[in-house]
Amino acid sequence: MRIWFQKHTVEGRSALLDKMYAEHLAMVTGPGTTVEIHTLPPETYGTALPEHLVGYGEIGLLFGHYFARTAVQAERDGCAAWISGAGQDPGLAAARTRVSIPVVGYGDAVWQAARMERHRLGVLGFIDHLREPITDNIRVAGADLASYQVVEDGRALVERALDGDFEPFLDAYTHAALRAAEAGAQWLVPAEGIPNVILVHLRVHELHGLPVIDPGGLAIKTAEHLCELRALRITARSTAGYWLRRPPAAAVEHAESVLLGKVIGG
Repeated sequence: MRIWFQKHTVEGRSALLDKMYAEHLAMVTGPGTTVEIHTLPPETYGTALPEHLVGYGEIGLLFGHYFARTAVQAERDGCAAWISGAGQDPGLAAARTRVSIPVVGYGDAVWQAARMERHRLGVLGFIDHLREPITDNIRVAGADLASYQVVEDGRALVERALDGDFEPFLDAYTHAALRAAEAGAQWLVPAEGIPNVILVHLRVHELHGLPVIDPGGLAIKTAEHLCELRALRITARSTAGYWLRRPPAAAVEHAESVLLGKVIGG
């Protein structure tokens, strides 16, 4: 099966990051599965990381709109599933309405698993602006958040790690993990995708006696599992109701051609 993994970063900005993502995928994908990494358009931002753009709901909606459109493209290209590979899960709800293939979120896969297993979450982030949308998503999922820790000088530490200097990054996340543990967390979760692959690369799977969850890996295995369930006709996507009813493909294509890219009054 082919899985479309939509990242929130731009390919080629960090050779080490691209390498770590490739290694991570090779580690977690099952036989017969190909995960295709897709990124934002290169001109989206001119810096190494997009953190200066993610603190605004208005821009977040634009990211979500773009992500949902990539889910549509994934289905049209024959992919078996689509993953929103960013901590705040941009475009997740819209993608679930717009496509019939399984749709999985980097964060949502963890929140759903934590809710089912009754584990309190300790979220470790480096972008403070993402705290609000991520905690909103956790609440909507019905999971139990014990602590949300944002590491100090997180951007600088991540950028140093992407230059190969991992020790300050690991020290900061270890201290944040301790604070989460003291607050009653049972699972430690990297809030964003880049720290996730760094921790996996460093083989950090436990801190202060608590498991460090791999959201990217969990999203991929969840997508594989959902595809297998559908192939066996154990589950299926419903087409009943306003949000799940599928319109004729020609009607969708016509609406897209007329509305997308148009400016009101233009």
